[in-house]
Amino acid sequence: MQKVVTLQKPVSVFACAAVGGREEARGPLGAGLDFSDESDRFGQNTWELAESELSHTALTLALARANLSHADLSYLFAGDLQNQCVASSHAHLEEEIPFFGIYGACSTCTEGLTLASLVLTAAEDDSVAAVVTTSHNSAAERQFRTPIEYGGQRPPTAQWTATAGGAFLLRREKGADRVPRVTRVMAGIMRDGGISDPFNMGAAMAPAAADSIKSFLSLVGETPGDYDAIVTGDLGDEGSELLKILLKREGCNIDRQHLDCGKLLYDLKNKDCHAGGSGCGCSAATLALQFLPGLTDGTYRKILFLSTGALMSPTSIQQGKSIIGVAPVIELCAPESGRR
Repeated sequence: MQKVVTLQKPVSVFACAAVGGREEARGPLGAGLDFSDESDRFGQNTWELAESELSHTALTLALARANLSHADLSYLFAGDLQNQCVASSHAHLEEEIPFFGIYGACSTCTEGLTLASLVLTAAEDDSVAAVVTTSHNSAAERQFRTPIEYGGQRPPTAQWTATAGGAFLLRREKGADRVPRVTRVMAGIMRDGGISDPFNMGAAMAPAAADSIKSFLSLVGETPGDYDAIVTGDLGDEGSELLKILLKREGCNIDRQHLDCGKLLYDLKNKDCHAGGSGCGCSAATLALQFLPGLTDGTYRKILFLSTGALMSPTSIQQGKSIIGVAPVIELCAPESGRR
């Protein structure tokens, strides 16, 4: 049974940073990146180490923005798409921060923000948590699908794994905070839509996203119109359309509110990313580039944010197993001074 947890003391997201690669810098949000690397290598010799450096860079930049150091962090929640989350563990090994390695596939960003918020509500008032999630196109593609050098043709439903990441600093809200706040959270329930095609993750994740949105709204007694935006992580064109169809069958229309990070991070008309972006760095970077600033400047008053994850492994795909979807949800609100 799902439950929405209302945080008795809201958690502030008081600093963030977004890092990307070549294609992300060329996209509609690219000018806002705190750092980008045209080579996608981030000074490293392998794609896997490049993702570790991307993660390290994102956290370092977020801390610098808040005038903090690694020693000021009480907890670090970090995850990526590499097996056993090794990109995150190698990235932050030397920082000696209490570490939670997390994996929810492309839902990892929202999973991390949810878990960090829950821990902070029970922690000391001065505790600070960091959430860092990343993905790297070249590392993920050769792990989950085919070697990039193979040059295989991708179907229209395929998505482009983002070489990107986001880092977020959270603490229990203080009276002087004028930054976005996490006010409510809900864990997602895993859903199996019977999709086994690793090139159609949008269809695999759409049922979980629809279930989470419908359940959250029902549990809190609100409608889509109560939110300025209902944001999914990386359903892309295919999954976004399926999401709307599934919800309309339940009498829920989100056409006016729905936005998808996989469709925002890239210029879909001029970049060949097929159905849109994906990867747990996709929603993280887009949250840091568009939605948190929008909550700060008054563009948005209240949003639902749910990164969407396709829970699979190379072995499960090779064995023909279906791809399970999951979509945790957080409610983000503007600071009191920015409410309309």
